[in-house]
Amino acid sequence: MNHPHASQHDLFGGEHAPATVVHRLFLALLPDEPVRTQFAQRAATLRAEQGPSSGWIDPLRYHATVHFLGDHPSPRPDLVAATEHIAGLLQGPAFDWTLDRVRSFHGRRLPRVLCGSASSEPLQALWARWREALLRTVPGLRLENRFVPHVTLAYGRELLPEAEVEPVHWRVSGVALIQSVVGQHDYRTLASWPLRD
Repeated sequence: MNHPHASQHDLFGGEHAPATVVHRLFLALLPDEPVRTQFAQRAATLRAEQGPSSGWIDPLRYHATVHFLGDHPSPRPDLVAATEHIAGLLQGPAFDWTLDRVRSFHGRRLPRVLCGSASSEPLQALWARWREALLRTVPGLRLENRFVPHVTLAYGRELLPEAEVEPVHWRVSGVALIQSVVGQHDYRTLASWPLRD
């Protein structure tokens, strides 16, 4: 019987280390089905009008990241427990968010995103409340210092100018803790918490 930590052999007799599994955790806003459909429609328009892309996001993966909680070699049950504790203390209100612009972000893969022309004060406040609580509760956690809310629709080959699109009005009514395994397609919702209406 092979030892669980023994090296693996390839077809040509060489050895290689077992693949490392990377668990990615993030807090996100998840659209309901009508809003997801509108995002898909805006993506189709972008695809038709603004040229090719290196990859279009599956509509089932549409989300707006609130806080990226890092890549980890294991699912980090301590971090999951900490977010559940924080969620019990942060009972913010539901709010409306209007997304009416498409643009590109600089980066290795040039994300093409849907965002709002006006800042959403309730969304910024939600981000700030979670950031303060996470940094206070989880030692060593590193979080971004600024927040540009957006939903990624695709990854492109060149930067696109910012442009208006037909607005999507999203009633944000909850926050979710999402886990993905790098290199795999599906997201897993570990927990979700409603915002009061």
